[in-house]
Amino acid sequence: MGLFTKDIKTMNDLFVHQLQDIYYAEKQLVKALPKMADKASDPMLKHGFLTHLDETRGHVKRLEQVFQMHGAQIKAVDCPAIDGIIEEADEVTGEVADKSVLDAALINAGQAAEHYEITRYGSLIAWAKQLGRNDCAAVLQKTLDEEKATDKKLTALAESKINLRAAS
Repeated sequence: MGLFTKDIKTMNDLFVHQLQDIYYAEKQLVKALPKMADKASDPMLKHGFLTHLDETRGHVKRLEQVFQMHGAQIKAVDCPAIDGIIEEADEVTGEVADKSVLDAALINAGQAAEHYEITRYGSLIAWAKQLGRNDCAAVLQKTLDEEKATDKKLTALAESKINLRAAS
């Protein structure tokens, strides 16, 4: 189902479709984060990726909870956006020999995924509220808060030492 196909006729259809999209994305990130942690040379970055992996597993469970609360089938639909973000991350990080520069590239890849998720969760929360599903919005808000916190941690790590090390 494409975003602007006849399959999406209502706000509810759009909400469920985007739940399916972010569900796919979170499941793909569960596979990608261990690879990113393995590539990281900075211990704090490695730990950050592994910590976020645990959170991401929780995001998958929360999405399953929202599907159930909303009475929708738990189902993933392909998300070309996250596939592209992960593919680009693999390409860029596969070409970097300098470990410090590689860590900077990994942070950039992580933040690309975070920003995508922040966008999706923000819309889902607004739509859930519009649909009168404040219960679903509250569950989704917990995940949005964690995604924003991870983005801030990545920025702080990049600005405090990773980018400095990579530039020297």
